[in-house]
Amino acid sequence: MLTRRHVFGGSWTQEKLERVRKYLAAYTKIFAKNPKAKTLTTIYVDAFAGTGYRTASRQKSDQSLWFPEIMETDVDEFLKGSARIALEVDPPFKQYLFIEQSSRYAEELSKLKAQFSNKSVDIVRTDANIYLKQWCAEVDWRRYRAVMLLDPYGMQVEWSLIETIARTQAVDLWILFPLGAAVSRLLTKIEPPPDEWAQALTRIFGTDEWRKAFYSKQKIQTLFGEEEVQIKDADFDKIGRFFVRRLKTVFADVAENPLPLRNSKNVPLYLLCFAASNPKGAQTAIKIAQDLLRR
Repeated sequence: MLTRRHVFGGSWTQEKLERVRKYLAAYTKIFAKNPKAKTLTTIYVDAFAGTGYRTASRQKSDQSLWFPEIMETDVDEFLKGSARIALEVDPPFKQYLFIEQSSRYAEELSKLKAQFSNKSVDIVRTDANIYLKQWCAEVDWRRYRAVMLLDPYGMQVEWSLIETIARTQAVDLWILFPLGAAVSRLLTKIEPPPDEWAQALTRIFGTDEWRKAFYSKQKIQTLFGEEEVQIKDADFDKIGRFFVRRLKTVFADVAENPLPLRNSKNVPLYLLCFAASNPKGAQTAIKIAQDLLRR
């Protein structure tokens, strides 16, 4: 029995989880039926696994220090449930890897593991960015295939990790991009953001090209006359398209229709994206994911 109280989120949370669940079910069925695929070991990886249950309470992210107002119920309620959903998929994955830095949440995952004692589950309490880079480099991807969920609270996922995942040519990636929960908030309206924020944006995009993509030079009237300044001209759609283009630079293929996950005020907090790294399986993977991402 869980020692912590868990509150389920709204319908938009279910949208995310249902799409991931349906993809996992389709994925394992393909590997169970295909004679060649049967020889491969399938792994489900949840990099920010939480407790395995959705909850309306979690430790504050680093972004909350910059923007306390984002610590609202709408953001909190996006928290997990993905670990349990993956464990319930039938046919199952051959292995499960849950990564969670919080000792409290890792303890709850251990209880979840006990409920599925017939399955091979590893729980690692560490920083996902560091651990997964090493893990991806050490796995023999000639014998393994994986579906990975990068479902961070804020901007924890570094672009260098995304590049590492893509290089495996064996991982299908679901990633929750913090579109309105963090990224858009760091893009100041007049002149690019201060260094700390700019560095965070470069880490998540893997390039500083966002400066040219999201800002344009315009002339405005000031007390001292006409002055040329850089003005933010990027809306949510433009930011999302930029991130999808970035994914395309490293993955075999990327779903063209990422799903905006909106709060009660219809603001897109996150963007659910999908990318396939295996050139041979990308066409099938993208077709399934794009069908699931359509409303």
